[in-house]
Amino acid sequence: MSLMPKLSATLLLSVSLFAATDAEVVAFLKKGIGNNPNISNLQIDVNGKKNVPNMSGWQAYFVNIEADVKQGKDTRHINQNGTYFVSGNVIAPELINLKSGERYNDTIAPDFSNTFYTKANLISGDANAENKIAIFSDPLCPFCRRYVPEALAYMAKYPKSFAVYYYHFPLAGLHPASVTLTKAAIAAEQNGTDNAVLGLYKLDINANETNDQKILDVFNKAFGTKVTVADIRRSSVVKQFESDQNAARSMMVAGTPTVFFNGQKDSSKNKYKEIKVK
Repeated sequence: MSLMPKLSATLLLSVSLFAATDAEVVAFLKKGIGNNPNISNLQIDVNGKKNVPNMSGWQAYFVNIEADVKQGKDTRHINQNGTYFVSGNVIAPELINLKSGERYNDTIAPDFSNTFYTKANLISGDANAENKIAIFSDPLCPFCRRYVPEALAYMAKYPKSFAVYYYHFPLAGLHPASVTLTKAAIAAEQNGTDNAVLGLYKLDINANETNDQKILDVFNKAFGTKVTVADIRRSSVVKQFESDQNAARSMMVAGTPTVFFNGQKDSSKNKYKEIKVK
């Protein structure tokens, strides 16, 4: 679940002028968001800042928003990231370049942290390759199903040119089955199955299925494995799954596929095609 559209609307109605220190940015956001009576235990932290290219004086603030949100009779805990733009005494939840039409909310992200280039996420190539590509994907996302297998197959042919790191980012709200599938792939690979990730993109399954056993039955039939419900719940699988989710949160990933090329967000997702391969 994402609260960003609702929170942004709240802020637009309450924008005021203030000196743009980190503390005051946080205080302003807390005041605007905290006015919602359905939000409690609100915590906001600035995770980083970045100058906005071609927009002199503007900085993107990357913030983490954590809160309990009341929805009817239920209360859900929300932990998500957001981007806000600050220039002097002005703050905005969205920034668009008038000349180019570029929406900076879509193109600006923190620089990819080297700590997330882990052996567990390296899916192909030499870790010391000239270029590092990080891909966040949901195997049941239609666009991912078209893009990821082709991109991975191409880069795998040039291990000295591309080190490709893959991060499971299932969109549970859109494709509930993808959560269990990605955990099954992690478990299978930990058990010795090769290329389980790529196989996910060929599975024929109801994306709205929520029964773990039914999902695993489809997975096991396709891969010839015997992954159990206990397997997808074991600590090593949960640890890897949560590590990928943490990387996604830190890098402001909101949709799939999201691609980083040599540490920078690649909105085109095709910069790898520009490389003279070896």
